Amino acid sequence: MTAPTLTWFKSSYSGANEPDCVEVALTPDHIHIRDSKATDGVHLTVSASTWTSFLSHAGHLV
Repeated sequence: MTAPTLTWFKSSYSGANEPDCVEVALTPDHIHIRDSKATDGVHLTVSASTWTSFLSHAGHLV
């Protein structure tokens, strides 16, 4: 089984040259998260429902 090619993006709130960002890539069932400073490193994979819960909780902290 081969890994899917991931298309990574970061928030539009991040500047084009901002090095300290979280990047995400979407697949049908999962969200992949990585550090923009370590693009060749490991990344975290969570279910779409876990990501939605995280964003909901994080939104309450701001």
